[in-house]
Amino acid sequence: MIEKKLHLILCWHMHQPDYRNLTTGEYILPWTYLHAMKDYTDMAYHLESHPNARAVFNFVPVLLDQLEDYSRQFEDGKLRDPLLALLGEEDMDHLATEQRKLIFDSCFRCNHAMMIDPYPAYKRLHDLYKFQETHGEAALDFLSGRYLTDLLVWYHLAWCGETVRRNNELVASLMAKGSHFTQKDRRNLLDLIGKTIQGLIPRYRKLADAGQIEISTTPHYHPIVPLLIDFKVAREAMPGVTLPEAACYPGGLKRASFHIQSAIESHRTRFGVAPQGVWPAEGGVSQAAATVFAEYGCRWMASGETTLVNSLRGLDGSQPLPGRMDYLYRPYRLATGEHEIISFFRDDNLSDKIGFEYAKWFGRDAVANFIQELEKIWQNTPGDESPVVSVIMDGENAWEYFPYNGYYFLSEMYEALETHPFIRTTTFKSYLDNSVEDSGVQGELPLGLNNGSGGHVAMGELPYLVAGSWVYGTFSTWIGSPDKNRAWDLLCAAKQSFDLIMGSGRLNKQEIELAEKQLADCEGSDWFWWFGDYNPSHSVESFDKLYRDNLANLYRLLKLPVPEELDVPISRGGGSPEAGGAMRRAS
Repeated sequence: MIEKKLHLILCWHMHQPDYRNLTTGEYILPWTYLHAMKDYTDMAYHLESHPNARAVFNFVPVLLDQLEDYSRQFEDGKLRDPLLALLGEEDMDHLATEQRKLIFDSCFRCNHAMMIDPYPAYKRLHDLYKFQETHGEAALDFLSGRYLTDLLVWYHLAWCGETVRRNNELVASLMAKGSHFTQKDRRNLLDLIGKTIQGLIPRYRKLADAGQIEISTTPHYHPIVPLLIDFKVAREAMPGVTLPEAACYPGGLKRASFHIQSAIESHRTRFGVAPQGVWPAEGGVSQAAATVFAEYGCRWMASGETTLVNSLRGLDGSQPLPGRMDYLYRPYRLATGEHEIISFFRDDNLSDKIGFEYAKWFGRDAVANFIQELEKIWQNTPGDESPVVSVIMDGENAWEYFPYNGYYFLSEMYEALETHPFIRTTTFKSYLDNSVEDSGVQGELPLGLNNGSGGHVAMGELPYLVAGSWVYGTFSTWIGSPDKNRAWDLLCAAKQSFDLIMGSGRLNKQEIELAEKQLADCEGSDWFWWFGDYNPSHSVESFDKLYRDNLANLYRLLKLPVPEELDVPISRGGGSPEAGGAMRRAS
């Protein structure tokens, strides 16, 4: 009898939407390079420091596109991100009004408790700004070029990864200096940011080539593939939902195939191999989407726990459900015509604990609790069946809420996992390579679940996959409310115009490529995520404008007049959600 183990798959999802104006190449928002210098570098470091740990990193191709674009900007010496470019500005005393406003609007946008308050020099800058602001906007004109320089430098120092702070002499010396930063200081910091970004993709490829991590992918521009294929699948988990006026997204199946094929080609170019599996955007799955993923050679995909629950209960919700321990901690085989695909489902409780709860704990206590939760699963899953636990979550936004960018939690977590007697970190690919062929299937349990023995993981069977996402098991975050539906209708109208022009022969090859890229940008999920009065107004305003600008650019590239309705905001926001709205709990 093989000893029972617990297979833990940590899947860190790395994603930023395209923040560029594709017509000008200018970045409208700075989040890609900020997360690159803080989170993507830290997350690589922790795996490099724990060579016996294994994990999955899911990189969305549109994020990699931007990282490579930033790398080229540093090579060329022509920065198209206005906030980043200000670090290299020669004269901070005579900035244009819009440049001063950009610094004020940008350089306090972070978690103040973890990224401003711990640094007295940075906190003084914030306190002075708030004091001046109480005397009216004109009072901000009295803040000098020296103030702007110190603020700009401190913002970028705060966004340096904790592992960068601990290992780079420049960052340590600048933080010790505290103020009166020189142009040389700014130039040196800018150079460090460039080298950090340029080294990221090679670092992750090296980890993948060594077999320590698996890199998976997502359809290229992060669209919700099931909704592209058919709006009506939203009703499988939300029977009464109101859908957009457009009956469907025109040519949606073809567009879904484009995003998947493009992602696979991107992955092969950057990492030397095709991806083994896919984390669909927002874990958004359906029977039709799974079929397309399988047709393109994906061995595995993953989604949320509630999606599995809905699928086991059936479309009518009448099927009985065993205890959570009896169904969650195993992969499921899904037949899709001529192909099949293995689906894994996230443990929502553990994933959300890391995303939202452990930041409030002392790091060692959080790790101890995480290990205890895993040990309970090991103890309570059936017989000697070795459970497979999938923890799938945002790999970037969570750490802003942890002390020291999650340094102690992550370090101690990986260390505890490396030495644990029966918990084994693995990847989706490694698990399938080592476990599926000899899974020890011995008959069936209710709901078509197969039971495994001999310390193996059972393989479940899903006759049908109910459409849904990791958020609530539905698509309510992206469709169904008046503002989200209006955004879809605007996109559907633009796609109809796109199809007409593509068939007219009016555009040359280069113009067609630009229009196709702009359309793909508009199809991303993030625009729909942010629409809603539950989100903060400043974020909604930014994403709303960028979405409408993208649609307007598409019309211009098609050589068509821009509809006046694109001048009207889609959503206003005004809420104050947990984690600023960038992350959400599964339920």
